[in-house]
Amino acid sequence: MSNKESTLSDLSLIQVAKTLGKSIREHKKDSLRAPLYVTGEVIIECAIPFITSQLINDMQDGTEMKTIATYGAILAALALLSLFCGVRAGVACSVASTGLARNLRHDMFAAIQRFSFSNIDRFSTNSLVTRLTTDTQNVQMAYMQLIRSAVRSPLMIVFAAVMAFVSGGPMAILYVVISLLLGVALIGIARVVMPIFRRIFRKYDKLNESVEENVSGIRVVKSFVREDHEKKKFMRASGDLFHDFWGAERILAWNQPLMTFAVDVIYAFVIFFGSKTIITSVGADMQVGQMSALITYGFSMLISLMMLSMIFVIITMSEESARRICEVLIEEPDLKNPDDPIYEVKDGSIDFNNVSFRYNESADRMALADVDLHIRSGEVIGVIGGTGSSKSTLIQLISRLYDATEGTVMVGGTDVRDYDMDTLRNEVAVVLQRNVLFSGTIKDNLRWGNKDATDEEIIEACKLAQADEFVQRFPEKYDTYIEQGGTNVSGGQKQRLCIARALLKKPKILILDDSTSAVDTKTDKSIRAGFRSYIPQTTKIIIAQRTSSVEDADRIIVMDNGRIDAVDTPDNLLRTNAIYREIYQTQNKASHDEKMDEVGDGLKDFNEALAERNKELVSALGEESNDKGVTSNE
Repeated sequence: MSNKESTLSDLSLIQVAKTLGKSIREHKKDSLRAPLYVTGEVIIECAIPFITSQLINDMQDGTEMKTIATYGAILAALALLSLFCGVRAGVACSVASTGLARNLRHDMFAAIQRFSFSNIDRFSTNSLVTRLTTDTQNVQMAYMQLIRSAVRSPLMIVFAAVMAFVSGGPMAILYVVISLLLGVALIGIARVVMPIFRRIFRKYDKLNESVEENVSGIRVVKSFVREDHEKKKFMRASGDLFHDFWGAERILAWNQPLMTFAVDVIYAFVIFFGSKTIITSVGADMQVGQMSALITYGFSMLISLMMLSMIFVIITMSEESARRICEVLIEEPDLKNPDDPIYEVKDGSIDFNNVSFRYNESADRMALADVDLHIRSGEVIGVIGGTGSSKSTLIQLISRLYDATEGTVMVGGTDVRDYDMDTLRNEVAVVLQRNVLFSGTIKDNLRWGNKDATDEEIIEACKLAQADEFVQRFPEKYDTYIEQGGTNVSGGQKQRLCIARALLKKPKILILDDSTSAVDTKTDKSIRAGFRSYIPQTTKIIIAQRTSSVEDADRIIVMDNGRIDAVDTPDNLLRTNAIYREIYQTQNKASHDEKMDEVGDGLKDFNEALAERNKELVSALGEESNDKGVTSNE
């Protein structure tokens, strides 16, 4: 059993109820009103058959119209009062259940926002979406049943049984016996289907994951003509879910037939023995009105029991949903603010003091090992290395997205664990390679960096990020609407907008995690030049695959397999570091060979010109010697 499954099974129903109960909040009054109105409705409904039986008996004995009219008025008043209680109960129940669902979604979403990356790693995105939607809807339906139908049905069974004994005497014992037998059957059914529903909800997560993966990668699917493969994969997941649901519903299908059978048995029993008692005792032991009331109470009891069985099914299905929601709500963030946090970052200096890091305790090796690094405030630092060398892992520790497993990470001379996390992250701006833009205008997206930024500041930041040129070509310019995920702009445009968004923060540390990979080298160079002029005091860390992106850095960090292989200037690394030199030569081989060819051609032309000039000089010297010889002879 996984840790997640273990957590779910360890939660008792009382713990689940207490955890979910915290989300009722402002709807407590409606949650209490609904059962109270339901109680009044049940009492009235149980009183009506008793009064009706008295009316039938009086009519059988002979009575006046005045008495019948009185009974009629009483019954009409009771019916209206029952209607009022039922409507009020329904309204209160709806408000309370929908309010609970809203609060649960809010509380789960707020909990997810507090999660650190390591917390989110323990849940899949699709699982969290399922909990916020399907699971919450299941709990809403269950709560609606709990505060209304689950109150009404037991009360009706109890009150109807009492009134049945009052009206029919010992004959009502049959109702109690049948109810107990049916209750035992329901418990047995629940014990069988509950494990099936646990499997079902885990498979819902996998089904949603398949859908999200396909939709997000639909361009790749179509380009490789893999639609049929994806459809088959989805059908397998959907078919697996179908078989589990079919198995559970096949067992739950026994509920209604059992109830119907019980109703038919009791109906036949009461009609036969009640009629026999009335006839043989000539109304002395039981009257027609009493038998009528007994039948009515019997039907009320069994219909309530049937309703209770349906409620039982709904609650059984929603129990796993409730546990899954609780798992999110009780999850404690791995990263928390200290008791007395620091709210000011002095400067952009960064120090890694013998830092090692692994993503989880079960990891086979350290993602970072023995990192000792010191960066001065305002420096431009390049980070380069092969795929899997932990370049991104290194910078994630700076803004405390993860905590170091060993050693300390310091920003501004202070351990990052001593800062208020919001303060620290506001001073460390990160631009990722896979940038995210949210639905809204370009201005809305850019103001994530600074919600109070003026239009002039936005335009200036975009000019520095080389984004203003293409924004101005849009018909709506900075009011252009960005679709969800930024699907209506190119990859390079997204990167430049995200860089502008980070610049608006004017942070003490700016980290570019291969965030200019989709722009050309000229634009990349212009962006880096803008950094030096716009935020000269900001420490700039540029993670790149291209050496050209870090060629003007003060120093370059060369990463290799989670360790720092070297830290030096670009020129020194080219002479002394094998990894950097190999990357540089691989990326610059073509241009280097071309330059060497140009140099070779130039030398050849120069040598030919020099040889020609030498010939001319030799020839000139020879003629001059001849002239001197002639003169001498003369």
